[in-house]
Amino acid sequence: MLAIELISEYIVPLKTSDTALTALSLMEEFKVKHLPIVNDKVLLALISEEDIYTYNQFEEPVGAHPIVKPQISIYDTQHIYDVMTAFYEDNLSLLPVINTKNHYLGSIHSWKLVSSLAEITGVINPGGIIVLEMNVNDYSLSQIAQIIESNNSKLINLYIRTNKDSTLMEVTIKLNTMDLDPVLQTFYRYNYLVRAYYTEEMLESKLLDNYDSLMNYLNL
Repeated sequence: MLAIELISEYIVPLKTSDTALTALSLMEEFKVKHLPIVNDKVLLALISEEDIYTYNQFEEPVGAHPIVKPQISIYDTQHIYDVMTAFYEDNLSLLPVINTKNHYLGSIHSWKLVSSLAEITGVINPGGIIVLEMNVNDYSLSQIAQIIESNNSKLINLYIRTNKDSTLMEVTIKLNTMDLDPVLQTFYRYNYLVRAYYTEEMLESKLLDNYDSLMNYLNL
């Protein structure tokens, strides 16, 4: 999935002549803390709520405001992983998308990124989750997949979390079934350490709580 596919069509960019008050009003409307400044299709800057309050001149146009990190954007052909990196590194609520001519194409809202990630990672598909812990040198994707498929299940998604201060890694697996017991028993036979697993009832409660918390955060 590319950045161009993640654009939220309803985001309206600022012009350099718009006042800081207008910018704050639009930020509140769109539930974001950043907005792009665009003139004649060219992206000039990404202004933040913090930039506006720091300058403290609300009647002045945003074109006159000093901006801490003006050159934040992503190209339309960059991958969703690059989008995630940009959001994380710069603590963004919104990310402008441009082409190679620096022409503004639209913006990606954090909510759109979250919903797209849920789609491509299979989070929204029914299925259980198993969390394994192992030494980095013991990791074998082929063996994990073989164990899952030998129990008539399918691997929907897998991600890894490592710790720079340890040789241990955590492997989180999403399956296409809620009946995890056969797969779990096989992992035990192969001496895998199962740190956690989540069945349908456990997931419904936990994911609902997490989703509500995330939506409340994004609507701040």
